[in-house]
Amino acid sequence: MPRESKRQKLLEAAALIVTEQGSDALTLDAVAKRAEVSKGGLLYHFSTKEALVKGLVQYMNDIYRENVEELVEKDDGETGKWARSFINVMHDKSKENRTISAGMLAAQGINPKLLKPLQDTYADWQNHIEHDGIDQVDATIMRLAVDGLWLSEIFGLGPLPPKLRERVLERLLEQTYE
Repeated sequence: MPRESKRQKLLEAAALIVTEQGSDALTLDAVAKRAEVSKGGLLYHFSTKEALVKGLVQYMNDIYRENVEELVEKDDGETGKWARSFINVMHDKSKENRTISAGMLAAQGINPKLLKPLQDTYADWQNHIEHDGIDQVDATIMRLAVDGLWLSEIFGLGPLPPKLRERVLERLLEQTYE
């Protein structure tokens, strides 16, 4: 397994701080301490809090994009592979999804313009989902359902019991084959 880079260690520390304590707790000092890196080491990679959040959004965007696109490449189906991949990432990557969520929350609180990479990724995915051989409206409803599930989990707004969550995602997957 490759050695974790200092930059990655800092980004993961930042994500944990936001996840556990909220974006107000995200400071350069807190991240350096959590990552067990000197303040100078942190400043080498991220000179400001905004640069750190920008890096966090880009990092989470790369992970999310990689996870979805890897599943698209492995999917031999003729239709629905983008919707299926989007649903399966929600199903299989809940720990990573929390990291991704932390970056979104921090960016929204500090500078919403920092969300641009993720907004571009979503626009690209929406385009793929709409042109993937299944009904555009149905495919979009599936994407929005997955996003709604994700947001309900992030904010603790009626999160589903595990068995029901599993069944909801399975039902959405079934619909990608119809």
